[in-house]
Amino acid sequence: MKVILAQPRGFCAGVDRAIEIVEQALKLYGPPIYVRHEIVHNKFVVEDLRAKGAIFVEELSQIPDGAITVFSAHGVAEKVEDMARLRGLPVIDATCPLVTKVHNEAQRYEQEERQIVLIGHEGHPEVEGTAGRVKNPVLLVQKAEDVADLLVADPSRLAYVTQTTLSVDDTRSIIDALKARFPEIKGPDLRDICYATQNRQNAVRELAEQCDVILVVGAANSSNSNRLRDLGEEMGTRAYLINDVSSIQPEWCKDAKVVGLTAGASAPEILVQQVVDYFTDKHGAKVEILKGIEENVKFKLPPEVLGKVLKQA
Repeated sequence: MKVILAQPRGFCAGVDRAIEIVEQALKLYGPPIYVRHEIVHNKFVVEDLRAKGAIFVEELSQIPDGAITVFSAHGVAEKVEDMARLRGLPVIDATCPLVTKVHNEAQRYEQEERQIVLIGHEGHPEVEGTAGRVKNPVLLVQKAEDVADLLVADPSRLAYVTQTTLSVDDTRSIIDALKARFPEIKGPDLRDICYATQNRQNAVRELAEQCDVILVVGAANSSNSNRLRDLGEEMGTRAYLINDVSSIQPEWCKDAKVVGLTAGASAPEILVQQVVDYFTDKHGAKVEILKGIEENVKFKLPPEVLGKVLKQA
């Protein structure tokens, strides 16, 4: 048996930054640190930070007065920021800079008096955060077929933005449908969509051409991890989403000569290596690394975790 590791895989720069923010905050200010929502969508990461003193909550009302508060990488609605400010909570914002960029785009389009179409998954924290960054309700589009049902105020005054954990390929058909129905619609360049999502999907396409089965390490509530699994299947290769090595069913790989292995953008490399060890120890598998893009993106940390300069919101 041979195992081929996708390149790139696992943590993106936004996830790396968010986790480092919580870890640095714990060192600087001491536990507990309160985090609104899961910092990233991965149980292993969340449990590791919880063991170090992070407390994860769903709402600000669960955070005691004066407690240091971290917003997750997915971003928050403006009303959440306002509530934190009213309560005087000391806040550290771990929103991914690429998500912040989408927030800014949506606000700029609204200032131009355009109605906002948001391409994304209903209920996803990032979608809720972006929708909450503009004053008027957004029009949510999840697939190209939704475009025909849109009820708009003025077809000449529209703009679209996208959830970052979608790729160029995921959104192209939706954007094409929007432009076909609303020729005057404005939107960001496709290059503004998250680089990490596209890179990981491209790697899965290459894996699918070489492998009998693909395993994707990632959480069930991780949008980009689910998409990697779906993409493998769309390419005609059996693909499975696993939390960790304990999720592997032996029958999946019983007759496989080549197993592809990747990880979603919020899955740590330690979980990937545990899967590698499973195949090398149990099956004597040889391991190869797919030739692919080596990402060197690094986002700056906020000043609040570079020194004790945290002020109340």
